[in-house]
Amino acid sequence: MSLFAFTKTVLGSMVSKPATRMYPFEVREAFPGTRGSIAIEIEKCIYCTLCARKCPTSAIVVNKAARSWEIDRLRCISCRACVEACPKDCLSQLTSYSPAVAIKGGKDFFHHPAPKVAAAPGAAPAQG
Repeated sequence: MSLFAFTKTVLGSMVSKPATRMYPFEVREAFPGTRGSIAIEIEKCIYCTLCARKCPTSAIVVNKAARSWEIDRLRCISCRACVEACPKDCLSQLTSYSPAVAIKGGKDFFHHPAPKVAAAPGAAPAQG
């Protein structure tokens, strides 16, 4: 490579736009159909365990008695099997990825508290 060809390359690189994005400052929009992380609307969930049964990697654990739902993000392969199996459409697949996991076995845990029981008519309110 001659000195002139090298100089042409250097000068061309100095005046052109960078070939890559400045990531933290310029975030690229996801492509249509990107399979990101699984999200749940826990208020809609009926804890039927269909999502856990359809998950090929057993990344989802549903506890009907405790009314809890958890997903292991390291095991999830974003196949959408749980989203398609959910009868209440409370699961969805986002185009954004889940944040990085710092420890192995870190799971996202969702808990829906039991509904409050209304006091019987005419009963005195509980003192706390």
